[in-house]
Amino acid sequence: MSETIIKVEDLSKQYILGHQIEKGLTFREMATNSVKGFLGKLSSLRASSQISDPAHEEFWALRDVSFEVKQGDRIGIIGRNGAGKSTLLKVLSRITEPTKGRISVKGRVASLLEVGTGFHPELSGRENIYLNGAVLGMGRNEIRKKFDEIVAFAEVEKFLDTPVKRYSSGMYVRLAFAVAAHLEPEILIVDEVLAVGDSQFQKKCLGKMEEVSKGEGRTILFVSHNMGAIRALCNKGILLEKGISKYCGDIEGSIRLYDNHSVNSKHFNKISIPKLKLVIDDITINEKSNNLVKPHESLEIKIDIISENKEAIKDLGLHLKINCQSYSGDLFCARTQDSPETKFIINPGKNSFVCRIPEFNLCSDTYILDVGIDYPMIKMIYYEKNILTFDVAEIQANARSHSTIPVYGRVYLSHCWDTN
Repeated sequence: MSETIIKVEDLSKQYILGHQIEKGLTFREMATNSVKGFLGKLSSLRASSQISDPAHEEFWALRDVSFEVKQGDRIGIIGRNGAGKSTLLKVLSRITEPTKGRISVKGRVASLLEVGTGFHPELSGRENIYLNGAVLGMGRNEIRKKFDEIVAFAEVEKFLDTPVKRYSSGMYVRLAFAVAAHLEPEILIVDEVLAVGDSQFQKKCLGKMEEVSKGEGRTILFVSHNMGAIRALCNKGILLEKGISKYCGDIEGSIRLYDNHSVNSKHFNKISIPKLKLVIDDITINEKSNNLVKPHESLEIKIDIISENKEAIKDLGLHLKINCQSYSGDLFCARTQDSPETKFIINPGKNSFVCRIPEFNLCSDTYILDVGIDYPMIKMIYYEKNILTFDVAEIQANARSHSTIPVYGRVYLSHCWDTN
């Protein structure tokens, strides 16, 4: 049976948030508010012996988190923004002290929590490799044995003697990951920082983490919003929600629970649009695929709309937008008005509309679908964000789609519209 290498018991981390006095108030208004606040404090004094400071608020980033990690486990730590994932990694890395609770860690820990973690900006890449090795407790000869592998993996040989402050974010991350992965720590902790790299580099990093975990028995703690990458690498998962551990177990169970708790769900719920007398009855991604799209597979988004109108509607259009969970900004948009060869008519009763993308050549991630109904070229009548999510299964090298065609969004994907 594998040895327990990390044990966390009732871990809590509290921060004190400061609040500034409102600006733009008159002296009289501030004085009135101060008196009201003072009287409120006096009344609450009967219920509590301590008067709280209105300028400060307690915030628990983590609350009573407990779990154990065995040697060789690959743990995916997931949750929405603000769930406490990065705070947990900082506490485990001993960057910040816990407010309460106990942590037991056996072995050396290498952390990659943000671009340039552990690097000195004035030192060269070569010097930072030796510096990081020394921090991990390695001797110069040990570091020298791994030096060539680190440089080859990071692909920064040309800039090895350049101060890292002149590196691009991608170069920074490549070298930082190479150092963390090759200097033989027993525990490797990696935050969302890998999202800075391109898809080929991400695949390379995931392969290396799997290699050191399965082949060398090292332990990985990996935070990401990319459920495809989490699935590909991790065998266990921890789901955090508002600083509380909601689940600790197998990776599929944690992802399934995350999907159920998330605003972005893989299970569509009917949407009624009374002013249009329409109901969006169902939306499916590649029917029977469980919303998991394989690389280079065609993508079909089917939308079932029920019309309660007595006559056909000919002047409306459908508007689909696909965004990426680890990228801010519009990624891709498809509108029925861009396919004039297909007549978009909503007849009384049930209607099915399908948007087909022959090859969804984007890298592994979780993608989010928004749906709108508009008067083409005039105005949007109805728009629903985060209506559904789907995953691309695994990272593919050179999988990004490029185009010089002017489009709405970041990429253009060849597509067409059809009716059933």
